[in-house]
Amino acid sequence: MISKISFKVAFDGGILGLIILALILNPLMLHNSLGQNIEMPIKGFCAHRGAMTSHPENTIPAFEQSIASGAQMIEFDVQFSKDSALIIMHDGTLDRTTNGSGEVALMDSRDIRSLDAGSWKDKAFSGTKVPVLREVLEMMPANIWLNVHLKGGYELGKKVAALILEMGKTHQAVMAVMADAAKGARSVSDKILICNMERQSGGLDYVEGTIAMNANFIQLKGAITPDFKSYTKSLHEKGIGINYFGTDNPEVFKQLFDLGIEFPLVNDIVTAMQYADEFGVKPVVPSYSALKKP
Repeated sequence: MISKISFKVAFDGGILGLIILALILNPLMLHNSLGQNIEMPIKGFCAHRGAMTSHPENTIPAFEQSIASGAQMIEFDVQFSKDSALIIMHDGTLDRTTNGSGEVALMDSRDIRSLDAGSWKDKAFSGTKVPVLREVLEMMPANIWLNVHLKGGYELGKKVAALILEMGKTHQAVMAVMADAAKGARSVSDKILICNMERQSGGLDYVEGTIAMNANFIQLKGAITPDFKSYTKSLHEKGIGINYFGTDNPEVFKQLFDLGIEFPLVNDIVTAMQYADEFGVKPVVPSYSALKKP
């Protein structure tokens, strides 16, 4: 049905029809061209927690290195502190990635922000602070996908969505969420992009569930099986982008890109980008709006 409509538009509309046809065949470009006039990457590498191999994960320096490397997508984790601040951290506790200890949800943001989140990785990063979501959104270019992984449910979904909407990031921020957080996000705005993380068995039920909830992205993981070919076909027919968690193996990159999976999550974004030309991936030249440029 899509192909028939597309070619009728192309023939009847001349040059305009061809432009519309291109947009129909590229759902990611369609959303962003009509909404923000910003060209977003159609495939590439997602820096998992930023440049976490060389930098302290989920910190501003890790994100800055990802941007400098030309990453097409950056993933980071968000959770509530005791005082409901939006803390950027993967673990439920502070112990592994700061010089503090205890549960994130049981500590005030002021105390969390006073900790050193860098020296555990290398003394060169001593004094690095735990960021909050607002400052991360503020420093990000407008033309990189943001894979915002929520560690919480309905209320967290609402608050993160409200901030994304306030800061004009709906064209690029994709909330990677379970169903409850997705409901919270969509109670704020239907402009919010959703990556379904309700993996169930991780197979066909996950794909069908993602389509049923009208998600914008899915995040596959695990062994790459022959079923992936049919999964990508079904998902792309619905205009759903596909992430994959996770690998740093160039041979696996090739498998994924050949299947049409757009964004593998990588821990070593600096090395991954060295293979960009091989896979037809264009490093992103960061673009900032006048108001958001740091």
